[in-house]
Amino acid sequence: MFMALATRTDRRPSIARTFWGSTVGKKTVMAATGLIMIAYLAVHALGNAKIFFGAGDFNDYGHWLRVMGAPVLHREWGLWTARVVLSASVILHGVSAYQLSRRDIKARATAYVHKRRRASYATRTMRWGGIILALFIVWHILDLTTGTVHPGFQEGHPYQNVVDTFSTWYGNVIYIVAMLALGLHIRHGFWSAAQTLGVGNATRDRILKAVANVLAALLTATFISVPVGVMTGVVS
Repeated sequence: MFMALATRTDRRPSIARTFWGSTVGKKTVMAATGLIMIAYLAVHALGNAKIFFGAGDFNDYGHWLRVMGAPVLHREWGLWTARVVLSASVILHGVSAYQLSRRDIKARATAYVHKRRRASYATRTMRWGGIILALFIVWHILDLTTGTVHPGFQEGHPYQNVVDTFSTWYGNVIYIVAMLALGLHIRHGFWSAAQTLGVGNATRDRILKAVANVLAALLTATFISVPVGVMTGVVS
């Protein structure tokens, strides 16, 4: 009898598994990982803006990314730590979004007599925007990190690689479309994350929405300014 009770106790799901299995838990993971990615994007946008100060400053920024944390950390340890945290955030964010979407579909017990859109504008934007951004991340890595899809890629010359990428029409189209999707994703996601984490209320909602709009606009404009700078000859 005592062995049976012990076995039942051992089979109880862990707190982490219970949390992850709940809808609230998945939404919390989405919100937390979303904020981590927004923080990364803010830093990344500032780094990208250094391209307007010339090849020297931008290449120095690229070099610093590989030695940040020195002398405590070895070369690229800090960079790989950031990559691991960011990759984990992207994966958890995407898996949570997919599972919540599937759970929502299964919760619809019966079909509606009149066909109409069940998903709101914000939901559709987040869903398709997430897919666009996931595909863009893969392309962006293959283009400017590994150089796999970049014929003129030069290891250790980030400034020239960026200029080379945005000297092509397809490079500009892919990047600008992705950044517009990113802006919409941040606009809806930031406010949604605040609501999930319990920051929003009746008096703060307007402020949070305004912050989301300004943040989305600033990040989108900063990222898009780079290909525009190359196309107009400001960066060459």
